[in-house]
Amino acid sequence: MDTDLSQMDFDTLREVDIREVDLDSLVDIREVKIDQTLPKEQRMADFIRQVKNPYCFKVGKVAVSVGFANNGVTFEQQMGYYLQTL
Repeated sequence: MDTDLSQMDFDTLREVDIREVDLDSLVDIREVKIDQTLPKEQRMADFIRQVKNPYCFKVGKVAVSVGFANNGVTFEQQMGYYLQTL
């Protein structure tokens, strides 16, 4: 991926504590617009450029923290499990 963020930068971004972030400093993901005609790597770089932190952003007035586990369960599967508990 062609971005100016190193792996160390991603590690730092991943460690942001959502409970301590000023909501007004977060990017509202609804405002992120990606040119679908760009190649995958450029779309990913553009997303990161716009959202600033792919692990911590907001949707409206809700702060969102994204994490990934190495257990092989996809986001869709995990969301399905969660929805079944409601």
